[in-house]
Amino acid sequence: MKPLGWWLRHVHELLESSMARALDAESLTRRHWQVLNTIARGARTPEEVDSALAPFVATDGSMTAKVADLRARGWVAETGELTEAGREAHARVEERVEAFRTSVTTGISDDDYRTTIRTLERCAANLERR
Repeated sequence: MKPLGWWLRHVHELLESSMARALDAESLTRRHWQVLNTIARGARTPEEVDSALAPFVATDGSMTAKVADLRARGWVAETGELTEAGREAHARVEERVEAFRTSVTTGISDDDYRTTIRTLERCAANLERR
């Protein structure tokens, strides 16, 4: 049996590459999607986006360039809200993301999924205490 770290890395790489294919039709990256979704949920400034996506900012840097790209596409207004085109794009992409998420968990019961998440949460908590 391969160790936990091997599986975490393998699943992470598969999630990244599979998500990239799911978002490719819109010429988006996973971080673009996360920024778009964060704005759809109420963030209005690049600082609010960075705060909401802090774990990714810590490794990838500020999301300001992603916000600027979405603004250049006409999806984000100067006020920080999604434009009509942005709301339409968000709905399209959200549909793809939901289909992707469903495909990832196909064949996994709700109980097994919850157990997996609780186990990973416990592993993270154990490591954070070290």
